[in-house]
This record gives sequence, C-alpha cells and structure tokens, in this order.
Amino acid sequence: MQQRFAQQVKKGALEMLVLKLLVREEKYGYQLITELRERTDGAISLKEGTLYPILYRLEDSGLVESRLAARADKEPARKYYAITGEGRTALEEMRGIWNEFDGHVRSIMEEEQ
Repeated sequence: MQQRFAQQVKKGALEMLVLKLLVREEKYGYQLITELRERTDGAISLKEGTLYPILYRLEDSGLVESRLAARADKEPARKYYAITGEGRTALEEMRGIWNEFDGHVRSIMEEEQ
C-alpha cells in the first residue's frame, strides 16, 4: 500500500519537477534522471521509460523544446531539452496549484486526533 501511494504522489509531481530542473539550463535525459535521484537522495529514481514519455508530452504541449547536439569526441549525439516561455508560465501555475494543495493536505494532517 505504501509503495503504491508513494508512486501516485510522485507521478503527480514529475512534470513540474522536470520543468523546474530545466529552468537554469537545457539538459539531456540522463542528466535529468541523475539530478532527480541525487537531489532527492534516491527518493525519485526514474527509469528512461518513465522520463521520456514525460518529456515527449511536455514537448507536444509546447512547454519544452528539444535539439539534437552533434557528437563530440567519443560522446554520443544527445538530445537536449529546454523549457520554453510557455513552460515557465505553466511551471508557475503548477507551483501555485502544488502549494495550495500542500497547504490543504497539511492543515488536515496536522489536526489533533
């Protein structure tokens, strides 16, 4: 039960978190996976099969754009993702919704029994 609940909570926040990680600079998929895992002490550890559909949805919605970088030395060609202006606006809206929801959940959960 606990694992299923944790997965549902994470699923609802993943698009917002991916957008947030793209605010400062463009990144490729493995960078996003690694940064999410490191910054959450492993609590959010995505597989490529989870991340890339999120990136494709965000791109289809106009919230991110991608570019294919040429190979450098022995490095493979990589697809980089960057947040768009529309993505920044959506991120702020998501943050507001998340904060409001978090406040409501906390007010109930912190009530005396």
